[in-house]
Formats: sequence, C-alpha cells, structure tokens
Amino acid sequence: MSVHQFSAKTQKGGEKPLSDYKDNVLLIVNTASECGFTPQFEGLQKLYEKYGSKGFEVLGFPCNQFGNQDPGTDDEITHFCQINYGVTFPIFSKIDVKGDNAHPLFAYLTDEAGGMLNKQIKWNFTKFLIDRNGEVIKRYAPQTKPENIGADIEKALA
Repeated sequence: MSVHQFSAKTQKGGEKPLSDYKDNVLLIVNTASECGFTPQFEGLQKLYEKYGSKGFEVLGFPCNQFGNQDPGTDDEITHFCQINYGVTFPIFSKIDVKGDNAHPLFAYLTDEAGGMLNKQIKWNFTKFLIDRNGEVIKRYAPQTKPENIGADIEKALA
C-alpha cells in the first residue's frame, strides 16, 4: 500500500488522486490557520520553493479538530494562507485526521508512522515525509520546524 492509492477533495470540490504525485517526494501536513504553529506555513512555502523543481510537493490538509483552530470555510482558509504566507502549494479541503471520521489517508499515515505515545495525531502541523514510491519515510512532531526537515528532503530526492 502507498499514499498513491488515496484521493482527497480539493478546495474546488473535485477529487484529486494522490497518484498524480507519483515519482515526487511529498510532505503531507495537517494545518490550521489560528494555531501557534501557523507561522510554519512560511517555512513550508520556502521548502516548496527550494525543492519543488526537483520533484518535491507540500500537501496541506486543514483540520479543525484541535482547539477549533481552523474554523473557516475552504475558501477562507486558502485565502488566509495565500495572503498571509504566500502559499502556492496545494491546500486541500478541510478534513478530520483522527477519530472515527479520520480521512483514510491519515488513518494510513498514522498506521505507518506512529507518534511518541500512540499512533494518533495529537495536534496541528504534524508532518509526514513520503518517498517517490508513496511510502512513509518519517513522521515529524508539530514542533519540528520545516527548515529542520531540509536534509531529509534532500536525501529522499537523491
């Protein structure tokens, strides 16, 4: 199994197969617009700009499950990310990343790369690095700043 077997709803309402990202290294992130970690959007965008031409994509998945920190509509979230952080990487439709209604992609990601105490995602900006074959390389805690992931991205791109 790989992330390429999943699809996700885009901001415009259509389904995007993640197989469209085959042969790319991915950083999949559950995001929030009103979180203490929200400034990480800037670092994520810098990674996207630095490595995008080498086959790297950042995929943002807004989630409102942690402290009601992403209450806006999909359009409001996208606008916020673009205006405040210059985000040009894909931001998908808002989803759940844990619990009974967790998106199947995040159920798979957490099964493949559990956290410190359990598999469940505990907060916004949990990050998953995915290789070109769609397999999970590593999970990063919300506190891990995007700029600290560059070496792992370079290794995955090599």
